Amino acid sequence: MEKDRINGSEALLRCLAFEGVDTVFGYPGGQIMPVYDKLFDFKDRLRHILVRHEQGAIHAAQGYARATGKTGVVLVTSGPGATNVITGIMDAKVDSTPVVVIAGQVSNSALGTDAFQEADLIGMTGSITKWNYQVRDAKDMAWAVSRAFFIARSGRPGPVVLDVTKDAQNGMVDFQFKECGFIRSYIPCPKPSDESIAEAAMLLNQAERPFVVFGQGVTLGGAEEELRDFLHKGGIPAGSTLLGLSALASDDPLFMGMIGMHGCIAPNIKTNECDVLVAVGMRFDDRVTGTVSTYAKQAKIIHIDIDPCEVGKIIPVDVGIVGDAKTVLRELTGRIARHEHKEWIESFKACRKVEQEKVIDPQVHPHEGFIKMGEVVDAVAEASHGKALIVTDVGQNQMIAARYSRFMEGRSFISSGGLGTMGFGLPAAIGAKIGAPERRVCLFVGDGGIQMTIEELGTIMQEKAGVKIFILNNNWLGNVRQWQELFFKKRYSQTRMLNPDYAGIASAYGIRCSVVSEREALAGEVEAALSDDAPAILDIHVDEEDDVMPMVAPGKPITEIMLNGKEMYGYGK
Repeated sequence: MEKDRINGSEALLRCLAFEGVDTVFGYPGGQIMPVYDKLFDFKDRLRHILVRHEQGAIHAAQGYARATGKTGVVLVTSGPGATNVITGIMDAKVDSTPVVVIAGQVSNSALGTDAFQEADLIGMTGSITKWNYQVRDAKDMAWAVSRAFFIARSGRPGPVVLDVTKDAQNGMVDFQFKECGFIRSYIPCPKPSDESIAEAAMLLNQAERPFVVFGQGVTLGGAEEELRDFLHKGGIPAGSTLLGLSALASDDPLFMGMIGMHGCIAPNIKTNECDVLVAVGMRFDDRVTGTVSTYAKQAKIIHIDIDPCEVGKIIPVDVGIVGDAKTVLRELTGRIARHEHKEWIESFKACRKVEQEKVIDPQVHPHEGFIKMGEVVDAVAEASHGKALIVTDVGQNQMIAARYSRFMEGRSFISSGGLGTMGFGLPAAIGAKIGAPERRVCLFVGDGGIQMTIEELGTIMQEKAGVKIFILNNNWLGNVRQWQELFFKKRYSQTRMLNPDYAGIASAYGIRCSVVSEREALAGEVEAALSDDAPAILDIHVDEEDDVMPMVAPGKPITEIMLNGKEMYGYGK
């Protein structure tokens, strides 16, 4: 490739094009102006989405990445522009989302002088990125960008930050792109041990009550087909973590539902009854395990993860297999014997029957009273035939959407898992729709979370992004209210919300909005909202005292399950 004499800003944009980037989410400002000036000449190659706040940029990039499997890209200025993305960087780190954040920085001579809008972004993000680097010279631009993308998307994905000074943006360089495919001492995808796979296969072949818990690592590794083949050959029932949802179709006969604090009764109970527990691409988060000291003590534990740091970190394992889910599951499937485990699978039905009668039917098919959150989600699932790409904010809306959505396709559930970032939902849904314009993107959000990033309705207006927004409006910070009700003697401190006129706000942005307060109108309004590809908002007034159940109280075993405020199910050990 011939070398061209160009400035660092153009070199940066050429590198993005070489990396296959087609979309950038950003907000211009003083210290990133040279890049934005050159961006004017790249309109045919790079689509720039002008958000209304930098937090919106990083969450939109996350939604884009998780909907497409590509790396999200963020472009912001220094100082407050850079610090406004820190929440999203941390969110991406915890949820293993590949994003590259490119931030402007003051000139080299001004570094360390507290110059206008100088911020030590490298110092602030060192612990919440896979890698960060300050580019001070244009000659380092191509090297830094190619390295950033390689690190962000390889192995266990995550965020990378490039802090680019004015000197690096304006300086001249003989540009030549060189793709990064190797970094000494960095092994993004370790080769799984044959001995460990053989040992795991032996345990599974001897098991009478095997159970699989799978997480987002299956989706990140593109291992959905391998998971299904593994489960069906071994006759193994499975449960999903929150972020693992949609890696296995909801109607798969071996899928027993979501596990964890607001998970389904059967997989939670059976976690402590199985004799071999296989964890695939998940990290035993506390919302999954409940009290660690009581979690699956009777079982042999097989943990499959691409990150060696996760194996044995929370739950001691009998067999740890470090490798990507696709490779490991394929090899395991080849070594296990064909089983059906009919009696074991049949034993899940009793728990599922209790949940259907005590929790699901009252939530999804109520006969009277106010609209329930679950029946809203169910109405969307019915109207979309389980093929919508579901995005959630954080709180009751998140848990209820996870419980009652249906997933017939992969990469259909996007939510802030590990960090639990309110305000994530709206911009993430925009990013998902831009990344997957052919899909119906439905956002479930509470009246608290929508107001945290409500300015991004402006991005929807400008980009004509056809996101369908379902506000579960209960005039409370619902999840906190639920905890106050159950664990703080109904002392409702600072959780009551006085909300604005969402229809009026939507009208100002040119987005159609319907207010739904009667059950009889719900199905029709949902159908109407989903009937075209224009953006739409439904402000749905739901039961103010509605709780997300079942629930495992914090500090309790995963088998000690609240059906409602009075009834319990299961057992503790």
